[in-house]
Amino acid sequence: MGKQMTEMLKGTLEGIVLALLALGPAYGYEITARLRDQGFADIAEGTVYALLVRIEQRGLVDVEKVPSEKGPPRKVFTLNAQGREALDEFWSSWGFLADRLAHLKEGPRS
Repeated sequence: MGKQMTEMLKGTLEGIVLALLALGPAYGYEITARLRDQGFADIAEGTVYALLVRIEQRGLVDVEKVPSEKGPPRKVFTLNAQGREALDEFWSSWGFLADRLAHLKEGPRS
């Protein structure tokens, strides 16, 4: 992944993770696996875990500790109402940016 893509992901990864959680509750490793399934293969697990801590602290998710077959309990993250609002805002902002970029890419009209 190039530096430009890495920088772009920094600004959008939270929205991407919220969108994944809108599909259903998940724990950290599961979220990382979903990201990889979506083509984000270069995102480190540590990056995802740090992001999950931040969105938990901001109150965008509810967290439940679920027993694990191996090791300590897993923290399962569920998108809550505040998280859904943040996701709606993300999609709105993304739509605006995508529209502006599409216009720029088309170039001036004759």
